[in-house]
Amino acid sequence: MATAESVGELLLRAAALVPPAHYAVAALVLASAFLYRFLELHVLGDLLRGFRGGRVALTFHPDSHVYRRVASKCRSLHGRYLATPWLASPHLQTLFLGFGARSPSFTYRRQLYTVRDGGTIALDWLLASDCEVPEDGSSDGTVPDDDSTPIVIVVPGLTSDSTAAYVKHLVFSMASEGWNVVVGNHRGLGGISITSDCFYNGGWTEDIREVVNYLHQKYPEAPLFAVGASLGANILVKYLGEEGENTPVAGAASICSPWDLLVTSRFISRTLVQRCYDKALAIGLKGYAKLHQPVLARLANWEAITTSRSTREFDHHATCVVAKYETVDTFYRKCSSVNYIGTVSVPLLCISALDDPLCTREAIPWDECKANKNVVLATTPNGGHVAFFQGITAGRLWWVKSVSEFLTALHDSPCMHQQKTQEHVVQSSLESSIDKGPYVNLLEDGMVAAVTNEDTNIHDSLVNKSETEHSNRVTKMLQDDCHSAITNTSSSEYNTTHSQSCVRSQEQREELSTDKIQDAIAPVKKSMNQLIRSQGRSLWWLAYIAVVTSWPLLSILYGKKFRNSLLAKWLRS
Repeated sequence: MATAESVGELLLRAAALVPPAHYAVAALVLASAFLYRFLELHVLGDLLRGFRGGRVALTFHPDSHVYRRVASKCRSLHGRYLATPWLASPHLQTLFLGFGARSPSFTYRRQLYTVRDGGTIALDWLLASDCEVPEDGSSDGTVPDDDSTPIVIVVPGLTSDSTAAYVKHLVFSMASEGWNVVVGNHRGLGGISITSDCFYNGGWTEDIREVVNYLHQKYPEAPLFAVGASLGANILVKYLGEEGENTPVAGAASICSPWDLLVTSRFISRTLVQRCYDKALAIGLKGYAKLHQPVLARLANWEAITTSRSTREFDHHATCVVAKYETVDTFYRKCSSVNYIGTVSVPLLCISALDDPLCTREAIPWDECKANKNVVLATTPNGGHVAFFQGITAGRLWWVKSVSEFLTALHDSPCMHQQKTQEHVVQSSLESSIDKGPYVNLLEDGMVAAVTNEDTNIHDSLVNKSETEHSNRVTKMLQDDCHSAITNTSSSEYNTTHSQSCVRSQEQREELSTDKIQDAIAPVKKSMNQLIRSQGRSLWWLAYIAVVTSWPLLSILYGKKFRNSLLAKWLRS
């Protein structure tokens, strides 16, 4: 015991002989190592590479014409990305983008657009003419209906609007290149109140669909392009996958998309630093909810919303309740754009940083992007979340230059997407599914009309397969359908001619049977008429669908009664 005490005393004496400055240096080194690891700094790696930056990795289909004719001409995608030295951390870049980044100074021209359900969207425009002429009245700030200048639609991220620094960098860059740019702010953002019971979410594509269709109809000569960032990228890619060949968008870009919302949700709750981001996002969502408390408090549990400590809790108490999702995981799974990347039919550039502190690299759909000939995926070792600062003053965003080069090359190439002409396709306005939100299409008789792309494919296959084989059968069924529709008006004449010897009870049973048939067929005929008036569908194929789905059931239920009644009449006569 005495030996142990003497050893301890010796150690204390030796430690006392070390100058305090040495301890301070050691503590500083340990703290620096901890911060270097905690902040995921890469300045030493940049130093070892001679500040050349990391190479941009491209993933694409071997036979991709989009890469050969478009992406191969983009210098930014075939070079290296070097982050601003004093922002050599994904966390520093992301935080600086939100709180300290400088952005171009200009003034938007606002247009308010009302969607079908009564919601209001703020469309903020910056025209090419605004960057070419001074503000002396020489520009009227309008776009002629026959203008052929390309239009870029920007979809901001979660709780972001047209005033976000990264949005203004992109808008100003594209307008300076001679393009007209419009920012489609989400509902309730950009200083606009909620005017319906619908809120936007990560899978709500109806707003971007309406905006795209509106711009395409108003400016049919102007090619449409779209760029989405963060959650806006998820919404954009999901929309493109839903529409397929039917979208008027000629090309698009996705920047730092979360891809898989379920994986991303679990990622941001994994470590301490990620939980800080989760907490910050939840605060932003609650601030958004507070702006529209009168509406949201009526639709959901307001107390639960205000006490949400994470994005998942907010989605549980607000998003799932308003948008009618069963669970949070159901919402995340159905709204993830990774499920739709395979059906994207327009040239699409996807940019992601492997060190993104919000959208993990684990969710990037490498194989799906490589399997689609229309998609080019560009990944960089660094960049943070929608940041990618460049230069010693951090005055530029690398991805903005890359998107500008890609869209410009695409516009000058034959790879621009052309909207597929539809003659026998039910329009998307009749579509209804859980990932579109709480709104469904109600017909006049109370029936819910839900038509999906799968139905369209089935109809097309039936057309190609049965056009010759079933034409006579369709004609005969239509005649029978029309005959049954006028049975009530002609039954008395038929009874007078053929049933003079029948008893009164038999006539009543026949009339009851025809009434039942008429009641069964009436909803089908009414639905067909409404579809024809609203959609311009072909009468023959709509009638074919209605007849083949209803006639077998009617034959089973009432065929035997018809045969018995006709046989009895024939025997009596």
